[in-house]
Amino acid sequence: MSPSGLKILAYELTPLGILCLRRRKLPSDPGTTVTEVTLDGEFLMSSRNTASERALAESALEMHPGLELKTLVGGLGLGYTASAALASPRVGSLETVELLPQVIAWLDQRLWPLADELKADTRFQAVQGDIFKLLAGPPKRRFDLILIDVDHSPEERLDEASGSFYTAKGLARAKRHLEPGGILGVWSYSECIPFGEALRKTFAEVRIQPVLFQNRLADTVRTDWLYFGRS
Repeated sequence: MSPSGLKILAYELTPLGILCLRRRKLPSDPGTTVTEVTLDGEFLMSSRNTASERALAESALEMHPGLELKTLVGGLGLGYTASAALASPRVGSLETVELLPQVIAWLDQRLWPLADELKADTRFQAVQGDIFKLLAGPPKRRFDLILIDVDHSPEERLDEASGSFYTAKGLARAKRHLEPGGILGVWSYSECIPFGEALRKTFAEVRIQPVLFQNRLADTVRTDWLYFGRS
C-alpha cells in the first residue's frame, strides 16, 4: 500500500470502461480500510456502507416465508447482497450472474473482503452472463427470489441495453422466471417513480423501501431505494 494509503488491486479494461479495484485507508477514520470499485474513474461501490445492498436480500427474505429458497442475484459486486442472502438457512441455493469476467476473477483471486466466505459456501456459485438477457428470454428454471443490483438506477444505467428491463413489458418477461409467490427485488441509488408505476402494472403486491445512510464525514444523509414485486 502506498504512503497515501491507496493500493490498486486490479485495473481492467472492460466493454463498459476501465474497471478499478482498490483498497485505501481513510485518513478521517483512523484504522479503517475500505475496498472500492470505480468505473472510468467514477465511484461505483464500496465496502464502507453496505446497508442497502444487504437489505435487498434481507427484505426479500422477510417477504417470502418459504424454505430451500432458490435465489438468483444479478450483479456480483463486492458480494454483500449474496452474503446477506446466504446468512439465512432458508436459502437453499444461490446463483450470481455477473456480466464482467474480471469481477468473477477478483472473487476467485480473493481480492475483496467477502471472497473467502462466499467461496466456502457450497450453496453459492457465480457465473458469467448478462442478467438482463437471461430475464428477457424464456425461463429454463424458476427462482423464489431474484435480486438485481447492477445499474445505478432504472434511469441511470451502466449500459443502455438494460433499459427495457425497467418497463412493464420487461418486468412481465422477468416475472416468468419466478416461482408462484416469488419475489423480484431491484436496488437503486435514487427514487424512480416511473419504475414504481411499471412494477404496479406487473405485480399484484409492490413494496418500495427507502434505506437511509448517515454519512458522518460529510454530515449528510443518503437514501438508496429498494423495489420489490411479488408474483
